[in-house]
Amino acid sequence: MDTHDPVQVTVEGQTLVVTLDRPKANAIDVATSRALYAAFDRLRNDPRLRVGILTAAGDRFFSAGWDLKAAAAGEGIEADHGPGGFAGITEFFDIGKPVIAAVNGLAYGGGFELVLAADLVVAAEHAEFALTEVTLGLVADAGGLLRLPARLPRPIAVECLLTGRRLTAAEAARWGLVNRVVPAAELMPAARELAGAICASAPLAVAAALEILRETEATSVGTGYSVLRSGALPAYRVMLDSQDAKEGARAFADRRRPQWEGR
Repeated sequence: MDTHDPVQVTVEGQTLVVTLDRPKANAIDVATSRALYAAFDRLRNDPRLRVGILTAAGDRFFSAGWDLKAAAAGEGIEADHGPGGFAGITEFFDIGKPVIAAVNGLAYGGGFELVLAADLVVAAEHAEFALTEVTLGLVADAGGLLRLPARLPRPIAVECLLTGRRLTAAEAARWGLVNRVVPAAELMPAARELAGAICASAPLAVAAALEILRETEATSVGTGYSVLRSGALPAYRVMLDSQDAKEGARAFADRRRPQWEGR
């Protein structure tokens, strides 16, 4: 009986590193979705953790997406992947802390949807991205159809969604889908560097920024201001009244590094 854990979780300082590890293609079944959700629920609930890095084992596949072997064995399209949806994060909207996808290879179908659910993306030079669902008689309904058109010019997004065409890491970066493209050996150092920069920022401010983005990015600027001033954003309210907000101003005036306390 295979007892291999499909999701490996380690803590590096204030960073939670989540590694998808299902040889050979890091495909995702229900159990893996639930394990990924558990990892990111830990990120949400542990006050010592500031940021998550999501990567995968091996150097060829980040993830081939939905496990078609599991599907053929009876795990159907309507299977319950848990509270975070497919891959544990595609419908996990309130983590409250940033997630960096460190894409070590091919991200196809649901694997690309997993990347799209992250907040920032670092990609190895050989990484590729494609929503291949239509070539299998399906559609990218684990976030691809919703997220990709919001990030790419519509004709490019529609081409990807209707043909399954691949985007290289360099092309993905040109379209703004990827923050950084690096040689494979530099992938995790680059992701850790980005995580470190986030950890140097005030934690309540990071949480507030993510909350405001989540609640306003699909609205007009005017509507966004209404949401911002409504008093309905708890992380934003906490940030405004925090000791950290005062510490930031004091540290700037004193020409020293701020000491964040998260309160």
